[in-house]
Amino acid sequence: MQLQKQAYDERREEPPEPSVWWQKLSLAQKFSVGTLGKFGYELLFIRNDKGRSIAVLSNNTGTVTITEDGEINGSPDIVIR
Repeated sequence: MQLQKQAYDERREEPPEPSVWWQKLSLAQKFSVGTLGKFGYELLFIRNDKGRSIAVLSNNTGTVTITEDGEINGSPDIVIR
């Protein structure tokens, strides 16, 4: 059990470079991320949910998600640890 917790903690210490996340976005997501970037949002990570990628962004006012189709959800039901 301790070994699993240690590996989990280590993974969270060094997130991938932002360019790694950027390469994994669909074209529609890239456009939406670029637009939200003008409002101070930063790409945190990409979550795979049921075979579809969901980009998670945050700024000092909240969190948004972007579907593969580029649809922005300003009030997602997501918990960030």
